[in-house]
Amino acid sequence: MNIGFMCAMTSNGVAPIEDLIGEIRAGEALGLHQAWLAQVFSTDAITLLALAARETTTIRLGTAVTPSFPRHPASLAIQALTTSAAAAGRFDLGIGVSHKVVIEDMFGIAHERPVAHMREYLRVLLPLLRGEVCGHDGELYRVHARLNVPAASPIPVLLAALNPRMLRIAGTLADGTTTWMTGLRTLESLTVPVINEAARTADRPAPRIVAGVPIVLTRNVDAAREKLARRMAVYGHIPAYAGMLEREGVNHPADLALVGDEAGLRAELGRLGAVGVTDCNAFCMPVEDDAVERTKAFLASAC
Repeated sequence: MNIGFMCAMTSNGVAPIEDLIGEIRAGEALGLHQAWLAQVFSTDAITLLALAARETTTIRLGTAVTPSFPRHPASLAIQALTTSAAAAGRFDLGIGVSHKVVIEDMFGIAHERPVAHMREYLRVLLPLLRGEVCGHDGELYRVHARLNVPAASPIPVLLAALNPRMLRIAGTLADGTTTWMTGLRTLESLTVPVINEAARTADRPAPRIVAGVPIVLTRNVDAAREKLARRMAVYGHIPAYAGMLEREGVNHPADLALVGDEAGLRAELGRLGAVGVTDCNAFCMPVEDDAVERTKAFLASAC
């Protein structure tokens, strides 16, 4: 199982460009496989990763995730291809429909029919990323174009997918999925079998399954979980994530976190790999002094 990390956890996703690039360089020096960056309300993730690509050589870079509704698929494709060229093929594009509270309530864009939107979005995006002519006349998009970005490589597209319908789209059209607020039981019983079956049915390669996991290396488990409960409470109020918590049979987002000493965390990572997770995106949570750096060093030893 590949092990990467989510950037900017010590600053709630908001950090100067120099700090973010420095964090990615440090992750590469540790030997971590991948650095992920979320697109929320701060630095543009794809642009930042293009800059980081010019200062690194081995670590993979990826978005987890870029919302689809605010960006036309052709615009997203040309930006992603540019970053792929800058990264010499080390770039993964994670996309998702985000949430009504963000897309509709904040941005004023209708968050309607997300499954239909994503299916059609990918039918435009994917051929453009492959350098093919896109000739698509759909209900939502009508695109006749081809892009040509020198030195761009094929870009794996990972779809944020929690429910079965979105997982089937991910397995049928995309290269895999990336999850958040999804526990081990749900990964084993829903995520992994549904996306794998969709890929097999479509005669596609086995998909990547990237699990976003909050994690803390600590001996003060109870105190760490208490701080996590406060820090992660917001996710329990977002309908899509609340549904995943219910499916998992837990009461609070912090209940999904991996918290413990090295032996305990190694066992938890082993369980993720055993159920079919191919990539761990570690959200190293800053609940103690040096907790993020300590946890990353541990993760590097597990690579």
